[in-house]
Amino acid sequence: MRFALVGTGLMAQEHIRNLALAPGCSVIALVDPEPSSLLWARRSLTEAFGPEVADIPGFADVASMLDTVAADAVIVSSPNFTHHEVLLPLLATDLHILCEKPLCTTLADAQDIMFRSQSRRGIFWVGMEYRFMPPVTRFITDVRNGTTGPLRRLALHEHRFPFLRKVGDWNRFNRNTGGTMVEKCCHFFDLMRTIVQAEPVSVFCSGASDVNHCDENYGGAVPDIIDNSFTTVDFDNGVRVMLDLCMFAEGSEEQELLVAIGDQAKLEVGIPSGIKTLSPRVLIGAPKAVTREHIAVRDDVLAAGHHHGATYFQLLAFLEAAAGNAPVQVTARDGLIAVAMGTAAEISAREKRVVHMREILN
Repeated sequence: MRFALVGTGLMAQEHIRNLALAPGCSVIALVDPEPSSLLWARRSLTEAFGPEVADIPGFADVASMLDTVAADAVIVSSPNFTHHEVLLPLLATDLHILCEKPLCTTLADAQDIMFRSQSRRGIFWVGMEYRFMPPVTRFITDVRNGTTGPLRRLALHEHRFPFLRKVGDWNRFNRNTGGTMVEKCCHFFDLMRTIVQAEPVSVFCSGASDVNHCDENYGGAVPDIIDNSFTTVDFDNGVRVMLDLCMFAEGSEEQELLVAIGDQAKLEVGIPSGIKTLSPRVLIGAPKAVTREHIAVRDDVLAAGHHHGATYFQLLAFLEAAAGNAPVQVTARDGLIAVAMGTAAEISAREKRVVHMREILN
């Protein structure tokens, strides 16, 4: 599978390292208008694939790349606000496309991409890495297999570091990212739907910019992105879900913690520990019956990225789907709904009210 990379910044570096681990994959073209990013990508390619790839062509735009090289697939990891623009010419081809989250920064753009992605020969896949962390994958399987009994409540926690610096610090402003609840939390909204296996009905979010980036100034503009929030989502099957986000808690032992509770047991998994804990209900006063299991990930896969191996396992699934051996696991519609839930959360945080999904998504 010959890949072109559109956007060669931080996430592209991770894709390069994981492509080098996957059998039969190569990178034959780079697309980025920023020369320093192209240089960075070439260095990463040389480290991952060897010196023979140091001179692969680089382009400032997608159209120039399409006119010049014959790729099989493309990974889009350019800044959020560019996704719609760069996807339009790609969708007119038969290339297999993996577009990093969020699908787009606005609902209108995301809906347009979903419609355009239909009836193509090439597959369209939205990059939602969190589904593919091996401990999370096992957690999802256990919930679906009824380990907790019928699921009643789900809590997702992410206590992490602030947003990293990007070229031009584009990720400091809602107008570029769609807002933190779209840019960052679309991962978790996608996880909610995947675990609960239902559709969201309403969203309430309490969030603010309290700590991070307050001392930054860009031509008189101060960053406006949420850095912490609590969000609750009601689903149409009666399950309630809570997302707890804090982006000034980088000292936490676990960056992510997922907790599912049914009428028979509580199931937890932590990242990066990879420890899955099952706590069945017991009679009051009886000994606890807690069991723990460590879900291991290969060291080379862990070293290839910052998503606990998820980028590698997502790539393998993408390759299987592109070969026609498996379905697309994260569709354009999945990407759209995640953007819609994030948009509802952003509205809720600003207007301090419950937002019903029917208000924003037909």
